[in-house]
Amino acid sequence: MTTPTARSPKNGSQYFFEGFSIMMRPGLKRFVFMPIVVNILILGSAFIWLFYQVDGWVNDLLSFLPSWLHWLSFVLWPLILASIILIFGYFFSTLANIIAAPFNGILAEKVEEELSGIPAKALPWSDFVKDVPRMINRELIRLGYYLPRVLLLLVISFIPVVNIISPLLWFLFGSWMMVIQYCDYAFDNHKISFTEMKNTLAKDRFSNMPFGALISIITMVPLANLLIMPAAVCGGTAMWVDRYRRQYPHQ
Repeated sequence: MTTPTARSPKNGSQYFFEGFSIMMRPGLKRFVFMPIVVNILILGSAFIWLFYQVDGWVNDLLSFLPSWLHWLSFVLWPLILASIILIFGYFFSTLANIIAAPFNGILAEKVEEELSGIPAKALPWSDFVKDVPRMINRELIRLGYYLPRVLLLLVISFIPVVNIISPLLWFLFGSWMMVIQYCDYAFDNHKISFTEMKNTLAKDRFSNMPFGALISIITMVPLANLLIMPAAVCGGTAMWVDRYRRQYPHQ
């Protein structure tokens, strides 16, 4: 374990790349294994299936265009494709995170211990098992925040003319959700409520968004997306240690 050292806050993109570096540290590798396995099983299988389905889906959606708007097909095809991949990627990464929540919570705890030099409170396995339902419930609370907003985006996606910007809106919202998703494990380990966590992150939204944007991009890249979960947990926890931990000294 490292000795306690002062760490200066960085921007979101730096935390993204630092996450990959942190996950390779010798003392943390064994805690990275299970999140990677879950990601391979869920996200890997899902994208293989999507590869064989997406072309038909895009063409089906374009068939709803009236004949006088068929000239827009060459513009809408890549936009629809991008929207499907973004929605699909976030949905299945969320599913993978629900399943991997207990393992991600442990990883975040060990990363915080490694970076801060302050040992985490030792708890028996029985206490960890009792805490699993709470961790999964936290994932469901986050899903409850996501669904109403994604439904609004879906409506926008079907409004002519306005829907041209829908891929950008999907990307921005997806990036924000990735910030929330992967920073939340460290906050949750300290029993900080979802609402307070979200509001705290929103204060630095501009600085934090590159972190989520890079995660969103890598989530769409085959093979690379299989490693993104533990790296993002490590990067989000590093952000907690540098930027937010001192705001909650009694947690």
